[in-house]
Amino acid sequence: MTLTDLLIRDCVAVDLKASSKKQLIQEMAELVVACGSLNITNMDVKDIVNATMERERLGSTGVGSGVALPHARLDGLDRVIAAIVRLDTPVEFEAIDERPVDLVVLILAPSEAGGDHLRALAMISRRLRNEDVRARLRKAPDAESFYTTFTDEARANAA
Repeated sequence: MTLTDLLIRDCVAVDLKASSKKQLIQEMAELVVACGSLNITNMDVKDIVNATMERERLGSTGVGSGVALPHARLDGLDRVIAAIVRLDTPVEFEAIDERPVDLVVLILAPSEAGGDHLRALAMISRRLRNEDVRARLRKAPDAESFYTTFTDEARANAA
């Protein structure tokens, strides 16, 4: 599994506007549905928001340094998928360092995908732990360069 396996170009947004955690997750769920990475037609935005918010009730997925990795398991998916956004203004996410977040990756996995789900979380977390990567993502001028910065495997493997 690579970052490009998880994330298609259309599941990226820069300067997204959201004023709360719930609105952010709603916007990201809409992005996932609109970008066409879901393999099923009977899943809607509400399903994604409900599953992700249920996971957030267990504990915030704000991992610090302005990064959040909300995630959920959903019946009907055949693989792990992701969407990534940069917010125009950081939002409160109850992160472990109590800082608001501006780089957010939504990870959706099949209900039974324990190992793949954890591998995806670990890979994305490792990528975003790198201070240089976070800085370049925050400076990317558009969605294309943002996607390229995030998925650059040579740099990802060196990070």
